[in-house]
Amino acid sequence: MVDLSMVNWARAQFALTAMYHWIFVPLTLGLSFLCAFYETLYVRTGKEEWKNIAKFWMTLFGINFAIGVATGIILEFEFGTNWSNYSWMVGDIFGAPLAVEGIVAFFLEATFFAVMFFGWDRVSKNFHLFSTWMVAIGSNLSALWILVANGWMQFPTGMAFNPATVRFEMQNFWEVLFSPVAMAKFTHTTSTSFMVGALFVITVSSWYLLKGRHVEMAKKSIIVASVFGLLSTCYAAWTGDESAFVNASTQPMKLAAYEGLYDGEKGAGIVALGWLNSEKKPGDSLPAFDFEIKIPGGLALLANREINSFVPGINDLVYGNAEEGIESVAAKMEKGKAAIADLAAYKAALKVGDAQAADGALAKFNANQEYLGYGYLLSPEQTVPPVATTFYSFHIMVFLAVLFLLIFVLFLIAAVKDTIAAKRGLLSLGFISFFLAMIASQSGWVVAEVGRQPWAIQGLMPVNVATTNISAGSVQTTFFMFLAVFTLLLIAEIKIMLKQIKIGPEGF
Repeated sequence: MVDLSMVNWARAQFALTAMYHWIFVPLTLGLSFLCAFYETLYVRTGKEEWKNIAKFWMTLFGINFAIGVATGIILEFEFGTNWSNYSWMVGDIFGAPLAVEGIVAFFLEATFFAVMFFGWDRVSKNFHLFSTWMVAIGSNLSALWILVANGWMQFPTGMAFNPATVRFEMQNFWEVLFSPVAMAKFTHTTSTSFMVGALFVITVSSWYLLKGRHVEMAKKSIIVASVFGLLSTCYAAWTGDESAFVNASTQPMKLAAYEGLYDGEKGAGIVALGWLNSEKKPGDSLPAFDFEIKIPGGLALLANREINSFVPGINDLVYGNAEEGIESVAAKMEKGKAAIADLAAYKAALKVGDAQAADGALAKFNANQEYLGYGYLLSPEQTVPPVATTFYSFHIMVFLAVLFLLIFVLFLIAAVKDTIAAKRGLLSLGFISFFLAMIASQSGWVVAEVGRQPWAIQGLMPVNVATTNISAGSVQTTFFMFLAVFTLLLIAEIKIMLKQIKIGPEGF
């Protein structure tokens, strides 16, 4: 019997760790490339001011990088402590990209990290610049392999289930690596992280300009960050569109949830602004929204690249839609329960050496094995993720992304015209932009992870099957321990960052 209290605490602990870790990761990915850009300008121009700018931002990058590594290590350990069933069943697949990340990407990153920080007067300019670029590339390659592992959870491919060992085993590494979900997640995550890094530079530089300190350094930093941020935002819009398109075919329930679409329709509109009806439940006749403004045909175009196409809603996906060829969850649950029973019969026949019975049970199991995870669900409605959380997180993310595009354009224009120091209102907006970026970034993570619930592996393993058989109290204890440790680490980073920002680029 699964202890649902333990499951919920394990989910809460993983969410806590991931969200704290995600405070540091986007800044690492974005700021690493900005450091490389600033140093490239130093090497190309030979001007010491660019060197000082590069060293200043590099120092802040190093502080953030160190704290991010600590939270990331704990996150990976939790797979063994709280999610051992998951680790046992998919370790052959899930562990491979994480191993590559540690052996190749992190090794590349760590090798050149020391040169980047301590090699300014010990190696040539060009080799130091090469090292800085390697750190930036290594950081983003680390993200690639982690997102490949996460992408496989959301769209399992390149594998086969071994009924003898009850494990999923990798069959094609390249299918796992180049899964459309993995590629969409990598490109969208890195492009949005570049935005975060650029907005961090704008926030710090805006503070300097508001205080009248390090004016020339701040102006130059803003020009590079605004160009990088503007290009990244445009790229993020394209990758975000691609992510939604991939979701439509691989995770249609997630797409329906973040658009609040309960009843599918042809030419479905996309919600530009809306307020969900808090009383709405799957299968009832209540309206989905108290208020909404839609762009006609937008969702159909986003999901299928065809404005008059059909987009399934939550009710279609839960209860089925014969006209559109959508099978109900209840039917999938029956097939899943049959698969579980046939798997048990196969194992029992193997144990007593009855080859004929084993072959018969295996044939029946193979007919329904793709529905295996549905056999562990308690009700069809369990397949519906928290709609309000997913919907509002998605729309906050999109709204802020549009705001960031405007911020980058305004800062770039003002910086080029050299009027930025006089624009106090714009600088005040710039000063809070990084904090808005963190809200957008966290919202994106919520959409990706909350939107795929209740699955640990999409369609194959719900979270209540993936956990470790330990008491809820044990997980509660470590939850609050991690909460305290992560909060202290975050406070420490903020204090160190603020101290370094107050010092400024002097002494470099």
